[in-house]
Amino acid sequence: MINQNEISFRYSRSGGPGGQHSNKVNTRVELIWNISESASISEANKKLLLSRLGPRVRIVVSQYRSQRRNKDLALERLMSVVEKNLRTDPKRIASKPSASAKRKRIEQKKKRGELKRQRNSANYLD
Repeated sequence: MINQNEISFRYSRSGGPGGQHSNKVNTRVELIWNISESASISEANKKLLLSRLGPRVRIVVSQYRSQRRNKDLALERLMSVVEKNLRTDPKRIASKPSASAKRKRIEQKKKRGELKRQRNSANYLD
């Protein structure tokens, strides 16, 4: 879907477990994708993504000790973010209550009003 040439990666040292290995290897991956300059997606999708995500998408991963695994995970996250933000939910069409539902509602209101009227009578306090 997205051309690999449009995605840039930066690598740095990540914290966390790894001991001496993590102190000398750049395993943290930062993925940057510029939506406004992308030629991989249509103009309509580009406009939608720009309104929802902004001009650039930045994803940082330092979950694994391997740079390759972090890079693969960053690409997966990018694809899921793009797919999630391209999806549009259909607009809800308001429905009307059925005739029986209206009738039941009016009957309940009448019963409740009658109960309150009975309480209000002069005989209620006796």
